[in-house]
Amino acid sequence: MGLLIDGKWQDRWYDTKSTGGHFKRTEAQFRNWITPDGTEFPAESDRYHLYVSYACPWAHRTLIFRALKGLTNHIDVSVVHPDMLDKGWELNPDYPGATGDRLYKKPLLSDIYVKAQHDVTTRVTVPVLWDKARKTIVSNESSEIIRMFNSAFDGLTGNTLDFWPEILRDEIEEVNARIYDTFNNGVYKSGFATSQSAYDEAVTALFDTMDWLEDRLSHRRYLMGDRLTEADWRLFPTLVRFDPVYHLHFKCNRNRLVDFPNLWAYTRELYQMPGIAQTVNFDHIVRHYHYSHESINPHRIVPINPEINWAEPHGRERMMAA
Repeated sequence: MGLLIDGKWQDRWYDTKSTGGHFKRTEAQFRNWITPDGTEFPAESDRYHLYVSYACPWAHRTLIFRALKGLTNHIDVSVVHPDMLDKGWELNPDYPGATGDRLYKKPLLSDIYVKAQHDVTTRVTVPVLWDKARKTIVSNESSEIIRMFNSAFDGLTGNTLDFWPEILRDEIEEVNARIYDTFNNGVYKSGFATSQSAYDEAVTALFDTMDWLEDRLSHRRYLMGDRLTEADWRLFPTLVRFDPVYHLHFKCNRNRLVDFPNLWAYTRELYQMPGIAQTVNFDHIVRHYHYSHESINPHRIVPINPEINWAEPHGRERMMAA
C-alpha cells in the first residue's frame, strides 16, 4: 500500500523499522459529516458514492450499514480490483465483482484522492465516501461513515433501526476500543510485525480478546445482550475473514474461529441475516491478501482453503441476554 505526497504517488510501505517491528496504522485524513439538514453535506438520495474493496474489513463495515439501513438505492458503489500492487488500489473492472470507476472512469483510487485535493498527502485507503455534488471526499474513516449511515438518512428512507443507541453508547465505546486495538487491528499487527517480540505481543492480545469474546457470548446473544449494535457489525468483518485469511496468512493460528463454539455460531448468525451474505465476497478476500502482500507471500500462491459451511444452523435463538 503506497501513499500520496503532495498529490504524487509513492510506492512506500509502512515503516516498521522505526517502531521496533510494530505495525502502526495511520489515521484517516478526510473527516467530514453528512447530516439530515447539513449545509455542506446534506443527506440526499443519489448524491453520495462509495468506493470500496470487498477484501477490506473497514470498507466491509460500510457495505453492511448501507444494506442494513436501506441505502442501496440511494448510495451507489464502485468496487476496486482485489489485487493491490505497486499502484495501490486499482479501479480495474477486469476481475469478477470489480466494477471499475462508475463515476469518472479513473484507473486508480489515488486519482480520486487527487481529484478531491490536488496536493493531498495521505495513504490511499478504502472506504471512500464521495460527494458527487461537491466533487470531493466526505470521509475515508469507516467508523464515522457507518455512524452517518446509521442515522443521517432516516428521514429519507424511513428506516429508523438504531445500531448506536444512546443508552448503550458508553458500553459500546468500551467494547469497540478493545476489539479495534487487539482484534480488528490486531490481526494486522500480528501479520505485519517484523520482529518476534512485536508479533508475540500482538497475537497474545488477539487471542486473549477472542477468549474474552467467547466467554461474553456464552451468556449474551449479542455483544450488548439481546440487541444488535454497531459493536457487533464492527466485529463481524474480522471474524468472517479469520479462518479464510488471518489464521494462515497473518499467523493468527493458535486457534481457528470454528474452534470457538459461541463465536462461530454468532458469526454464522450475523452472516445469515438478510442482506449480509451479499456484502461478503470470499474470492476477493482470499485473492487480495495472498496476492497483494508480497512481503508475506512473495510467490503470490493463493491457497485452496478449507470448505466452511456458512449456512449451517447457528442455534443462537436459544441464547438469553445477561
